[in-house]
Amino acid sequence: MEIMSETTETLMAIRRVTVTSDRSFDDVVAAVYPGLGRIGNFAAALADWRNATDRESFDAAVRPLTGPSGLIEFLSLDHGAAVTVRYPDRGYRLLRIIAGNPVTMSKMTVTTPDAGSYAPVTILIAERRHGVTLSYDRVASAIAPYGSAEASAVAESLDEAVLTLLHDAAG
Repeated sequence: MEIMSETTETLMAIRRVTVTSDRSFDDVVAAVYPGLGRIGNFAAALADWRNATDRESFDAAVRPLTGPSGLIEFLSLDHGAAVTVRYPDRGYRLLRIIAGNPVTMSKMTVTTPDAGSYAPVTILIAERRHGVTLSYDRVASAIAPYGSAEASAVAESLDEAVLTLLHDAAG
């Protein structure tokens, strides 16, 4: 007989950082992407990662795919398109970029498996009345309750890389 259990915990208060830019939405988006590595053939990249036999070969397979921020774009979702189609009178531009680095993720999750819930990260770019915002939920705040100094140090470094990217894109 299988035993199943479920727990619900309130673990954290996530710290969200929002940077507001007076640049246009297109200019902000165009400024974010050069900081991210973009994979042309994702299946080939995954195969290279799976074929790595040790830490050095894995890191070597990931490194050339990262952008200057140390991050790789995994997926971009045009949330604004859905809003605009469903609510034409209230539509706006909203882009969710999912980005990360498998090396960074592994450094956090080796001591704190639950940190895998926060990697890769989301960068949210929204066109609003008062300007274009770039929002990011700090990973260090999300994993703090797990109490790993090692994972928290990696998360802090990740947070700084993402925030540098957002500030640069905002102008």
